[in-house]
Amino acid sequence: MNGTMYAVRGHRRGGPEELIYEVAPKPVPGHGDVLVEVRAASVTPGELDWDATWTDGLDGGRPRLPVVPSKEVSGVVAELGHGVSGLRPGEAVYGLIPFTRDGAAAEYVTVPAAVLAAKPGSLDHERTAALPLAGLTAWQALVTHAGVTPGQRVLVHGGAGGVGSFAVQVAAALGAEVTATAADRDTDFVRGLGAATVIDYAGQRFEDEVKDADVVLDTVGGDVQARSWQVLRPGGVLVSVVAPPEPPEGTDARAVYFVVEPDRAGLEELNALVEEGRLIPQVDRIVPLETAPGAYAALEREHRRGKIVLRVS
Repeated sequence: MNGTMYAVRGHRRGGPEELIYEVAPKPVPGHGDVLVEVRAASVTPGELDWDATWTDGLDGGRPRLPVVPSKEVSGVVAELGHGVSGLRPGEAVYGLIPFTRDGAAAEYVTVPAAVLAAKPGSLDHERTAALPLAGLTAWQALVTHAGVTPGQRVLVHGGAGGVGSFAVQVAAALGAEVTATAADRDTDFVRGLGAATVIDYAGQRFEDEVKDADVVLDTVGGDVQARSWQVLRPGGVLVSVVAPPEPPEGTDARAVYFVVEPDRAGLEELNALVEEGRLIPQVDRIVPLETAPGAYAALEREHRRGKIVLRVS
């Protein structure tokens, strides 16, 4: 028997009220997997609404119960599955766990070795756990899909949020001129991340302040996304991580919607920015693993600057 561990699990689909802190079987690494002793994990808004959290498919599939949430992990290699090389027990690693697998709200989790990267040496596990999903989302949006280059004008919606706070820093590191929207109380915070201009979304209409943007990153959706077409230059790109954008008729701009993917190479690019001091994960709070249901509830009702992180060990 492989033993047991403490984990947060959901035995039926639902919200934070369905999550239970309990004793669970310790997972066994399969071929190509690594068993990671979790030191910290991070929670994500909307995660408990995803089909992939509860089933074996990204858009629905067979139920996969009980499930362990949290797709961002930082920890230490405990055991290698068959066929794994390049990693060793005791090595500090982190990564984005594939969405249709159990997550890191537990003392141990199995993760494909191919999606793990070495933990940045300058960060503790808690701040490292805030990096994979939001950091990779920002990187893939701005680099993979938008191809941001130095001197371009980038508008980031929700600059104080989990993805937005990374996107402002990444865009600035790429040499872009960054404008971001944020709540009035967050303007100094977002400016400190690298935004040249911060627009109070409650008191100002961003389309009155921004013209000829090369790239808009939409982390909000709805009316904000619809109004964003007005600020793009001809040939610009609107990248959304919320919902597929629908360009108005006659718009000479490109629309991109994507779901972030686990990516070791992307993590290594983020590592380089971290070690250069150009990317700092923003952590709103760190809470014990057993309080994970409350952390997920807080995502639904509270304003945050950055991520909520679970300290596991």
